[in-house]
Amino acid sequence: MPAESTPATEDAQAAEDAKSHRSVPRSAAFRAFIAAGWGPRPAEPDALDAAAPFAARRREVLSSLFPHEVLVVPAGTMVRRSNDTDYRFRPHSAFAHLTGLGTDREADAVLVLHPRGDAHEAVLYLRPQGARDTEEFFADARYGELWVGPRPSLTSIAATTGLAVHDVAGLAQELAASAGAETTTGLRLLRDADPAVEAVAGTVRPATGADEAATADEEFATALSELRLVKDEWEVQQLRDAVAASTRGFEEVVRALPRAVGHPRGERVVEAAFDATARVEGNGVGYETISAAGDHACTLHWIRNDGTVRAGDLLLVDAGVEVDSLYTADVTRTLPVDGRFTPAQRRVYQAVLDAADAAFAVAKPGVKFRDVHEAAMRVVADRLSAWGMLPVDAATSLDVEGQYHRRWMAHGTSHHLGLDVHDCAQARREMYLDAELRPGMVFTIEPGIYVKTEDELAPEDLRGIGIRIEDDVLVTEDGVENLTAALPRDPDALEAWMASLRG
Repeated sequence: MPAESTPATEDAQAAEDAKSHRSVPRSAAFRAFIAAGWGPRPAEPDALDAAAPFAARRREVLSSLFPHEVLVVPAGTMVRRSNDTDYRFRPHSAFAHLTGLGTDREADAVLVLHPRGDAHEAVLYLRPQGARDTEEFFADARYGELWVGPRPSLTSIAATTGLAVHDVAGLAQELAASAGAETTTGLRLLRDADPAVEAVAGTVRPATGADEAATADEEFATALSELRLVKDEWEVQQLRDAVAASTRGFEEVVRALPRAVGHPRGERVVEAAFDATARVEGNGVGYETISAAGDHACTLHWIRNDGTVRAGDLLLVDAGVEVDSLYTADVTRTLPVDGRFTPAQRRVYQAVLDAADAAFAVAKPGVKFRDVHEAAMRVVADRLSAWGMLPVDAATSLDVEGQYHRRWMAHGTSHHLGLDVHDCAQARREMYLDAELRPGMVFTIEPGIYVKTEDELAPEDLRGIGIRIEDDVLVTEDGVENLTAALPRDPDALEAWMASLRG
């Protein structure tokens, strides 16, 4: 039932209407008419999602880390793009990891692990379906069914996730009861995801200082990040699917090259070819596509993509499809625009490939994550020294007090990959760079050499050449598997692949 009208609510509505440019019918006749004549909604999914058992095991691990504490993980809220338009919603990766919910489900949701003895009860809080006899149904551009489609019912979400699902309207009351229980020792919150949830948590958190609360939340964020360091079998399959879709996206890039060469914004022709594949085959791109031709390839995160694509130049494409579960690939290939490398381009390309192969050669369980980078750097420093680009010998450059070679490769060789393109970013150093590789870890191997056009320390024939080769690898029991092996890396094979796609 609508709330009873009062002078205060009437004044508030009048103030809102004075600034609203939407046409909202308010007559009683219209309200009665639009609420009537609807058949039943389509049947909703009621079977457990494939992700649900894996998400449940992740929640069990998280529960064991923080006994007797309330754990709050918001999905996040819509982000304003401009005025009254929002970006497409994407839930926080930690929320997706712990619930198995991907795509755009479900803005404003909150997962809470309520302490129950030595374990937790996981409850998902959602906004329920809007009734058709409310103004929300036809007038609310944020939540209304006529505007954005129906929300799933609480019953359907409970069936597909295996979670207890409650109306989010009761979140504050249930959080307060849980946080105030005699056996509860604290509350931890994933911050910066939903300001409204953060405010509610602040009012019910057991008495503690601001610094202590911030430290507890930081530890929680770290734990959520480290929980994703080793992927389970379901996650690995999602990444395989993302890589397969990305491979098809790169095929479309090659097919689009003739059109890109003839366009004043050829880089965007390339970007559009990949991004269209990502949107059709997945949820979209996992990050902004880098489509960098010529000297733009020497800008590591070139995403403006407004340059020309010219025959004789190289095109560096760094792109990945994010599938509906929100797992993303992250792949880079550097392509000769007209299908053939020049001798100088091939020389740099081979150096980068050799660096990547050196990294592959050392990557296996028990090796430290940082050792993969160091193996690639030894090759990069050796080649730059041979080309006369270093002021010292390669060994001196590799010393921690040297690092001259990093002028031409400023980034690291590897990063973890999963729900985020730079996954597990809040993990502790000893769990990331200084950690040993373990089966189930997925990360990139992506050395590069970037020589800007105006770089006077480089041989003239190498200036303007930027090359990166990036693959996604899965740590196995005895080594690593190159998940992106379907995309050629060898320069001869790459040329032949491009020729086959261009007929």
